[in-house]
Amino acid sequence: MLAYGAFVPHPPIILEDIGGTQRKKALKTVEAMENIAQRLAATNPETILIFSPHGPVFQDGLAIWGGRCLQGDLSRFGSRRTWQWEVDRELIDAIIEEGSKENLPCLELTDDHFFRYGIEPQLDHGVLVPLSFLADDRVRLVATGMSLLPWLEQYTLGVAIGRAVHKSTRRIAVIASGDLSHCLQPGGSTPYDPRGKEFDETLMALLRAQKREALFDLDPILVEKAAECGFRTLLMLLGVFDGLKVEIEVLNYEGPYGVGYGVVSFQPRGKEQTKDSLLTMLRRRRGEAMRKLRAEESPFVRLARLTVENYLLGKELPDALAFLQGSGGETAYVEGKQQAGAFVSIKKNGQLRGCIGTIFPTQPNFAEEVKHNAIAAAVQDPRFDPIQAPELSALTYSVDRLGLPQPVADPEVLDPQKYGVIVRRAGKTGLLLPNLDGIETVEEQVAIAKQKAGIGRNEEVQLERFEVIRYF
Repeated sequence: MLAYGAFVPHPPIILEDIGGTQRKKALKTVEAMENIAQRLAATNPETILIFSPHGPVFQDGLAIWGGRCLQGDLSRFGSRRTWQWEVDRELIDAIIEEGSKENLPCLELTDDHFFRYGIEPQLDHGVLVPLSFLADDRVRLVATGMSLLPWLEQYTLGVAIGRAVHKSTRRIAVIASGDLSHCLQPGGSTPYDPRGKEFDETLMALLRAQKREALFDLDPILVEKAAECGFRTLLMLLGVFDGLKVEIEVLNYEGPYGVGYGVVSFQPRGKEQTKDSLLTMLRRRRGEAMRKLRAEESPFVRLARLTVENYLLGKELPDALAFLQGSGGETAYVEGKQQAGAFVSIKKNGQLRGCIGTIFPTQPNFAEEVKHNAIAAAVQDPRFDPIQAPELSALTYSVDRLGLPQPVADPEVLDPQKYGVIVRRAGKTGLLLPNLDGIETVEEQVAIAKQKAGIGRNEEVQLERFEVIRYF
């Protein structure tokens, strides 16, 4: 059964044997952690389940430390303390079973996995710092890493874990370990960005107002620029409480070292009386958005989508020009007859799933260019496994029509919102499209294009720019 929950930070400096006198700068955080410890002890937990962003991170699933006993130390931070806990084997098995019901793999890490993936078998500071306040060796432990799933899937993973927790006969406390923005002050290890403070303040305000659903309306760029490490573990924690009334209390927030520390208590108060859970509402909202997107998609995007769908389902591919003439109107048909380079981008639940394109035309016309590159984006992008038919309903598409590249002598004439960029050096070529989420400066745009081409960040390159027409 679910006894308690908390969202807590994990800076080693707040431990007395590590922080010393510097610990005083975060005294309010220490006091709030001690408050959480008292609240947690009052529930008399038999097992603690903790999510750490510094544990093993998988793209599409959750890694769980396996075995019979978990241990770790903070020697790299100067501490001589060691920790050891017995593992709650039944809870691990239940989490794996419930995750599989949502097609979200949960992997118990064995010695073979540690060796194969180069993962440290010992617990990380994202686990040990919070538990140094919250747990002794009398409780059992389940410790996990984090996934890079889209936000809704991350929440769904939490819901599945919650079902496993509710089925247990033991009293279980769930802890989400995570720091907030790392860019609150100039001169830190992470470059200062005012959006860090904006993210932290917004997140804390939403939690104080008990507005769990509003977290899913946050601007993804704001979250990215905040350089945080706790948002995804928080989503998992919220998922554990899906369908329950929960009293959320922000006990403290501060950023004394340029990193945001939030300490938040989650006390379950019985089942929600509403008909639909938050998960049901979020899934319905996503479905409505997808239906609206399909109804409003441009002719070239519809051509790309139908080409991929028919290809993967073994159906006849659409005749590109005939399709545009029949359903796209005269303007699309005229544009489709011309030649131009094209990029087709495919996303799944907001995350890139494939993108392939051509700078210059390789097909008789733009319509065929789109058709050809749509298939390539779906099954030939080397960064991703080929798309499978069961994924089709979750995919969204965009199509870019490329103008002719123009040589650039001075980076100052570039604009990542208006122009795409091409970098060339010694036979290596990298391209980046314009107006991409999260890319706001010329320096970022050129650096990523260099990285794609395998060109060193500080190596000189020839630059070209191009404009695009983007179809959604």
